[in-house]
Amino acid sequence: MRKWKITGCVILAAVLLGGAGDPRVCATNLSSITSDSIREMESQIDNAQSERDQLKNGLSDIKKLVQQLEQEKKDLKNYVARLDESMALIEQKIADLKLKIANKEADIEEAQRQLEHALEVEANQYETMSSRIKFSYERGENFFLEMLLGSSSFADFLNRSYYMEQVADYDNRMLEDFIQTRQYVELCKAQLEQDKAYLDEAKAGVENEQAALEELMAQKEQELNAYDRKISSGEQSIDEYEADIKAQEELISALEKAVEDEKKRILASSGKVLTYDGGTFKFPVASYTRVSDDYGMRMHPTLHVQQFHNGVDLASPTGTAIYSAYDGIVVAADYSSTMGNYVMIDHGGGLYTIYMHASKLYVKKDDVVARGNTIAAVGSTGRSTGPHLHFSVRLNGEYVSPWNYISP
Repeated sequence: MRKWKITGCVILAAVLLGGAGDPRVCATNLSSITSDSIREMESQIDNAQSERDQLKNGLSDIKKLVQQLEQEKKDLKNYVARLDESMALIEQKIADLKLKIANKEADIEEAQRQLEHALEVEANQYETMSSRIKFSYERGENFFLEMLLGSSSFADFLNRSYYMEQVADYDNRMLEDFIQTRQYVELCKAQLEQDKAYLDEAKAGVENEQAALEELMAQKEQELNAYDRKISSGEQSIDEYEADIKAQEELISALEKAVEDEKKRILASSGKVLTYDGGTFKFPVASYTRVSDDYGMRMHPTLHVQQFHNGVDLASPTGTAIYSAYDGIVVAADYSSTMGNYVMIDHGGGLYTIYMHASKLYVKKDDVVARGNTIAAVGSTGRSTGPHLHFSVRLNGEYVSPWNYISP
């Protein structure tokens, strides 16, 4: 019996390949597309529309946001705080969408590879089937009958009959595999189209969120400028503006006092406290376009009165890295309606640096930071009408020029 099967395999190879005699056909199926592959692809396509619907539903409704914020305008502090919260949420949505775009681009590359593989399998199966059809046509309808009649014995007859059945079964399986592969190819194409549609909608979502962010920024600038104009025209007292600045300085002074009290306690118990060693500060932003407002007395741009500006404003794109100017300990990493998101660092010896209006904070209170560590990102939170870093330096409870420690 084993001899019969070996002989039959050679016959089967000859029949399938038209006499080429390649024995691999007995052991190998050209198709690598399975029913599981098809079910998995169908499931992915079913989920794709749901993902697109979630994407659309997650976009910001800027009209609704503006209407909600209108109720806050009577209280500037609350208005600015709520506006900053809304902008932070939109910025997070933009970041999430950009991550989804990157992931979907990777999905599209994989879908393209799957399609190319399926097309290759389809082409191979088609070529094999074409060869089989050509072979059968050339041999004529009586070829198999002649093979049976040409049997040398009854055992040879049975052997040939058995392998003719195998040939017929193989042809049927080959046709089924080809149909299955064609189905998979179409599903791959559909999945690729769904992925591309999702990618387009995600990119449009980024544009939508960016437009919403810019509209809120414009609203904020308009309201802050209107507030300053009311003060300069006498409709509101300039004392209101100065009260905000005073509250800011009181907060900073309270933080400094708390730090100094803690240092005294540490000194009394261990004798070791943080001390500034006189080193040069690192420039606090990764890049900037200009010094938009310098340290010292200046004419306020909208109030038109002489005022002291307690730091250096460095105009820089939103998201630009903000660095710790020197080694130290984070005293505060918080939000206020005037400073926005801010970080305050103790460098020892009564020396502090303050970084205001950040879009994001990357450190928290009591973190130890080294010179050049990224602590935040440039933004326009708090009393700010454009992205910049307000960088202040305090020594022994007084503001001093940052240029004493850094060079432009």
